[in-house]
Amino acid sequence: MPFGKKPPSRRGSLSDVPKDLLKQIERLEEIFMVKTDKLKEITDHFVGELTKGLTVEGGDIPMNPTWCMGFPTGYEKGTYLALDMGGTNLRVCEVSLPEEKGEFQIIQSKYRMPEDLKTGTGEELWGYIADCIHQFVEYHHEDEQDLETLPLGFTFSYPATQEYIDHGVLQRWTKGFDIKGVEGTDVVPPFEAALQERGLPIKLAALINDTTGTLIASAYTDEKTKIGCIFGTGCNAAYMENCGSIPKLAHMKLDPDTPMAINCEWGAFDNQHKVLPRTQYDILIDKDSPRPGQQTFEKMVAGLYLGEIFRLVLVDLHQTQECLIFEGQDIGKLQKPYSLDSSFLSAIEEDPFENLSETEDLFQKHLSITATKPELELCRRLAELIGTRAARLSACGVAAICKKKGWTECHVGADGTVFNKYPHFKARGAQALREIFEWKKGMKDPIVINPAEDGSGVGAALIAALTLKRIQEGNTAGIRDVKALIEGTAAQKAETDQVDE
Repeated sequence: MPFGKKPPSRRGSLSDVPKDLLKQIERLEEIFMVKTDKLKEITDHFVGELTKGLTVEGGDIPMNPTWCMGFPTGYEKGTYLALDMGGTNLRVCEVSLPEEKGEFQIIQSKYRMPEDLKTGTGEELWGYIADCIHQFVEYHHEDEQDLETLPLGFTFSYPATQEYIDHGVLQRWTKGFDIKGVEGTDVVPPFEAALQERGLPIKLAALINDTTGTLIASAYTDEKTKIGCIFGTGCNAAYMENCGSIPKLAHMKLDPDTPMAINCEWGAFDNQHKVLPRTQYDILIDKDSPRPGQQTFEKMVAGLYLGEIFRLVLVDLHQTQECLIFEGQDIGKLQKPYSLDSSFLSAIEEDPFENLSETEDLFQKHLSITATKPELELCRRLAELIGTRAARLSACGVAAICKKKGWTECHVGADGTVFNKYPHFKARGAQALREIFEWKKGMKDPIVINPAEDGSGVGAALIAALTLKRIQEGNTAGIRDVKALIEGTAAQKAETDQVDE
């Protein structure tokens, strides 16, 4: 059955749904379904925006150079620290890379990020992080008197401009942070000062984004990997570009054949609203967001917004003159913005019962709404439509990178709660890729999106290792503190040298 025609429901039947609700379901299918021709149109526009972002004038998509220059071979060696600063937790890891190709050992500890830190001072933030690292090092190396300096890869997943891999200027806080005096400044010097105050034998070798880490970590265990993606609270991707194809770096006179990982920041795709099939609900989400007109793509596909799209549709149906759903019900809880997240939709799609009893319980427990069977059928179809649209649109970004690079086959490493936990997300994205590329029915998919390795841990450690290896080889482009890294991590040199295959 061609996509775009009304598909059969996965479970149950719409035969008992009244005509007025059936009409609404058909309307929702019309506005949320993304047909094959539209997928291709979006992908082609995506290719142009990716290319434009690499030029001096730029475009909607920033296409940030990361100064991670090359893939791992699988034979990297040494011991490295990795730091992952999230919105809720702080994770400190120690990653050991043995001689065996593609192998690693990791030990890690997780620390809660206190809420008051998010609106405190920069000094308090870096001090707390340094204290957590200090605690980690003391616990795991308590018997070592003269601990050698450990290189650190720092996963700092906030928008940052990098002229060097070991430094980064914060563009703006996200994830609930609002610390004055940090935006527009290099975050590395105050962070390293906090480490030095505590006498920690640690030297930051690389500041990275989680997409870049996902790309490198996945490529370490699977050499067919060419793209790293995040499909979670937000959405993003990274891939390797040749320096000769990055006009905005032409003034640096880099070897045109040298690879450079590009952090796309593709959540900003189509901020000009030229191709994405936005609904009235997408427009409302953008209008009421802290930054209207920004992150258009992300607001249609990322986990942060899926539940809100669902909620807005239900409120709209209730507030029509006919009160199409939940008549006589108190929808006070449903009217609270962002009261539902993507896990709510996941639970609806995973309901295994014909009578949707689990969905009924979900509405009663979380929203104090007693829904009828026809209302539950509409809610399930709506969840399917929103989840499917997110997966299909996300596939356009992957397809665009492949088309831009001329890749006809590759693996994509994907991380994030939506990819890993949302029902059918992977299968729906794979189907979209088949339609975009018109692969023959029955053939094995040449472009496959797989669950990623730990990008924020293993990936950060690997990029630290690759940075030190570049210094040893005399390639210091995009590395500011070359001398400090050489002196501070000299003990790593023997270990980071490649082992012959």
